[in-house]
Amino acid sequence: MTRRDLLQMSAAAALPQAPRRAPVINAAEHAWLVNDPRFPIRPELATCPKNFVNYDYSGEWLLHEMELYSHDYTVISHVCYYGRDNSYTVHCVKTWPRKFSGYGLLVGYRLYPPNDKENPSRLERLIKEDGLIGLRISPIYDRDVVWFNDPVCYPLWKKAEELGAVFHIFLAPHQVGQVADMARRFPGVTVVIDHMAMIDITAPDSDGFGPLLDLAKFPNVYIRTTMINLSKTKQLPYRDVWPFLRRLYDRYGPQRMVYANFFEYITLKEAVPFFTAEDKEWILGRTAAKIYRVRL
Repeated sequence: MTRRDLLQMSAAAALPQAPRRAPVINAAEHAWLVNDPRFPIRPELATCPKNFVNYDYSGEWLLHEMELYSHDYTVISHVCYYGRDNSYTVHCVKTWPRKFSGYGLLVGYRLYPPNDKENPSRLERLIKEDGLIGLRISPIYDRDVVWFNDPVCYPLWKKAEELGAVFHIFLAPHQVGQVADMARRFPGVTVVIDHMAMIDITAPDSDGFGPLLDLAKFPNVYIRTTMINLSKTKQLPYRDVWPFLRRLYDRYGPQRMVYANFFEYITLKEAVPFFTAEDKEWILGRTAAKIYRVRL
């Protein structure tokens, strides 16, 4: 290397570097194909056998949406149409590892029963061999049956701790206490509450929102934002949900909140008035990058 080369390198190093943009990460998006024989949708496996669609929402389409909305990464929530067959989510993650992570379906309603002794080993294969990051567990479909925090589930959660898994929990408001029990017992499992526990924004706090706020005392619990699901008006930008989003933000803080679904991105980025610029960096990407161990 010549003296001129060294001088040029030194000059380049002295130039001010543009600050790196915070990542933008969608933390929950489904993906499926309707007529691809490699990834058949089988009604006998689906956890939503009466709600099928007749159009694709493919990994390629997610990439298109990510480009449209200037996203860096998407976490795929394995769709109910496939049930416990996680093949398509695994395919997307392995085909585009720099763009997708995914979490699967294994245990619960129309899946493997909670007391199945093979569940821990299934989770291990899903993470170590298939490359997924955890599970979506949905006690909301068993509103009158308590199994989520039953001791038969402890081996699965213990294995999740060993693997550093992320569990997304889709639940009804009255089930929040079950999550509190498991979050306390297994602090090594990252728990993400989906859809803000589907709270009824017209109900008193005692019917679920108060316990959801109280979950903030467990540092392994995170909140996935949602508005359209909870809104009574269904009118953009879902202002009727903002007071509840604000209370969660005040209790959990932006570093324990993640955003999901492209159709809510602009509302969170541009409309919600109480998020600072730094808050948005965390909610729209930095928190997700941390908990899903995203490498861009």
